[in-house]
This record gives sequence, C-alpha cells and structure tokens, in this order.
Amino acid sequence: MASLPSSLKQIALFFERLPGIGEKSANRLAFYLLRLPDEDLKSFGEQIMQLKARTKKCSHCLNLTEDLVCSICSDSSRDQSSITVVEDVLDLLSFENGNIYKGLYHVLHGRIDPLNHIGPDDIFISQLLERIYAKGSELKEIILATNPDMEGEATAMYIRNRLEELKKDKGFTFTVSRLGYGLPMGANLEYADYMTLRKAIENRNRY
Repeated sequence: MASLPSSLKQIALFFERLPGIGEKSANRLAFYLLRLPDEDLKSFGEQIMQLKARTKKCSHCLNLTEDLVCSICSDSSRDQSSITVVEDVLDLLSFENGNIYKGLYHVLHGRIDPLNHIGPDDIFISQLLERIYAKGSELKEIILATNPDMEGEATAMYIRNRLEELKKDKGFTFTVSRLGYGLPMGANLEYADYMTLRKAIENRNRY
C-alpha cells in the first residue's frame, strides 16, 4: 500500500491534531505546504517559530497582543465604564467584527467545568475581581457574555455572586447584566427546544 514520505506524513499528522481537521483535510494541507514557493514556506515556518514568543496576554484584559497593553485597552475612545466578560479571545473577536460594542473586555481563557477539573481558580476570575476592585467607582456595567450552556451559565452565576459581594462590601453601583438569548433570527418555533423557548419568553421585549 502506498504511503506518504515520512516528513510529509509527520506534517499531516500534526495538522490532524488541530480541531476540526480530519485525515483527508490534513493530507491536503500538507501537500499545499509542499507546493508553496520556498520563500513563502520559510516565512510561514518563521512565523510559527515566533508565535508563542511574540504573543502575550494584555496586562489589563488578558486579550492576546504583541504589546504590554492591547489596542482595545489603549484606545481612549472606548467606553471605560463598561466591561464585557468573555470566555476566550474568539468571543471577543466576534463582538469586534460585528462592531456592536464600544466598551472594554475581560477574557477568562476558559470557563468553570467541574467534570474536567476546571474551577474558578483555573481561569482568570481573580484578575477580573482585582480589576473591578481597582476601578469599581468608574464602572457602570459588567456584562457577562459567557456561552449559554451549562458550563457558561455556571461561570456567569459564580462571577455574578462574587460581583454582588464586592458591590455590597465596597458600595459600588455598577449593574451586572447577562447577554439575552432565545430564538435566533429566521428560526422556526416548531424546531425550538424547551430551554430556547423558555429563554425567549423570559427575555421578550416590548413591541
């Protein structure tokens, strides 16, 4: 049976470890690299080599950056009175790509997941609390934008409880809100599950 040369096979096996990449896609990607001009392949390799060394977490919000402070936190035109808490950087990018939010962020880099032995101390919740403690009097709203699944809800509830304790102890007046969710645009009611319909009812708006 024919097989790939060892070096090409090792590249394909690496791609296969990436999320969402199967064996056939991994092989196609490996062959694509093989067909690249030498200069492009060399540049790609150098970027991979430097990736972890050049990428840092923002000292304020823990977004990924190549500087001490990310471009969002250093932008004085952003609303400094609002912080949206997200699970990871890809969630932050979704907000930014939609150009729908002009405040600040805090990236947890995970969520509370007891089944996988991830607790509050394993993600960046304490850094969030320290940040809010330092500027609590300036804040008007903390938006909890973790995912609407079991782990995301547990994370949001834990943070909300800690924030309510902080408000009570320090007299802060910011509000704590949760992203509204329910039926997506274009959805058909007959295909919606119970929890989706329940949340749609709970989060209904005046019309």
